[in-house]
Amino acid sequence: MSRTDEILARLSRLHPKLIDLSLDRMLPLLDKLGNPQDHLPPVIHVAGTNAKGSTIAYLRAFLEAAGKSVHVYNSPHLVRFNERIRLAGRLVETDRLNAALEEVEAINAGDAITFFEVTTVTAFKLFAETPADYLLLETGMGGTFDTTNVVKHPLGTIITPIAYDHQAFLGDSLAEIAGNKAGILKRGAKAVMGLQQDEARTVLDRAARRLGIAPLWQGEDFHGAGEDGRLVYTDEAGLLDLPPPALLGAHQFDNAALAIAAIRHFGLPVDAWALAEGLRRVSWPARMQPLRTGRLRALLPEAHELWLDGGHNAHGAAALARAIAALPEKPLVLVMGMMNTRAPEDFLAPFRDLHPARIAALTIPGEDNAHDGENIAARARAMGFAARGYETLTAALAMAADIAGARVLICGSLYLAGDVLAQNGTVPD
Repeated sequence: MSRTDEILARLSRLHPKLIDLSLDRMLPLLDKLGNPQDHLPPVIHVAGTNAKGSTIAYLRAFLEAAGKSVHVYNSPHLVRFNERIRLAGRLVETDRLNAALEEVEAINAGDAITFFEVTTVTAFKLFAETPADYLLLETGMGGTFDTTNVVKHPLGTIITPIAYDHQAFLGDSLAEIAGNKAGILKRGAKAVMGLQQDEARTVLDRAARRLGIAPLWQGEDFHGAGEDGRLVYTDEAGLLDLPPPALLGAHQFDNAALAIAAIRHFGLPVDAWALAEGLRRVSWPARMQPLRTGRLRALLPEAHELWLDGGHNAHGAAALARAIAALPEKPLVLVMGMMNTRAPEDFLAPFRDLHPARIAALTIPGEDNAHDGENIAARARAMGFAARGYETLTAALAMAADIAGARVLICGSLYLAGDVLAQNGTVPD
């Protein structure tokens, strides 16, 4: 176990629950540290159910193409905890991360605090200590009581599409979930809204109006779509004809348009050249990511394709299925694992029309709250899929190797995606 893992293991034992939505434990600790959340570069705060990470990836690419230095806070990580904290464009160095974690641990002095709270406090400390032009801040869950929701005056807020997820914490209806996400909206901060279902939009609109905010709405105030292999973006300021996003899938045109709208609406110093360059260079691991080299790729014949995607709910699965359907036809093999907070049936439903040749179900290694692979396989068979459980990822890939010219898609969980990247030797940087 690395020193970082040892520190994180100690911090995870400070509270009996992994998730306990509240700001009451964080605020006193932040105060002891001099309230670093009040000493940050201009903040763009992003909430939503899907596309938060992709939207932030586009914003970072645009701003960096324009010569700006950017902090980023994302969760969860895929392979190393360092991935959660990017300081002025670079992942936090391990020695600096360890020192900051231990300093916050000492100041906390054993008080009850959740893992996400204490690590977010550490991130704010690092962000406040390091000069940068902007901070792109992703919520972990929800909005109102999310650990990131202590920034009083963000430059702007973005709410990506809202769908059902984490109902045990955020509510059983889209209205309840949207009400929670709307908690990041702040009086005086401009807001941009992604494509929303009517129930969620009504709640978001009401919350914005109470704060005197007139949001920019995707599909109404701005549009982005693929046309002849290009991204055509329009808003009241005019039309932009841009290269397609480097991230694959039709949904990435929507995500890119949302980020472009935020750049323009928030008045960020990014011109059309930087937007185009950002679209070409953007990267975001485990989102329709082709694995063309590596230890796992070497287990498959040359004619096979190997893809990785961390989408894990019904909305994400639908976007993933559409992206796969847009590729040239090949036999499809799904290799999937899921956390037990989500239903395999909801994830698999969009793949019915793609008629996968086989589903290989796995228990995600090292995750106590993962669905058992045999359970996933049984539920997939009940839906009419050809499925069975496998003990290991390599065993599942060995099965896929026997299906001529197959397209292998590993999917269902960011935790599984992280394990795949680690086994393949493809560590995000």
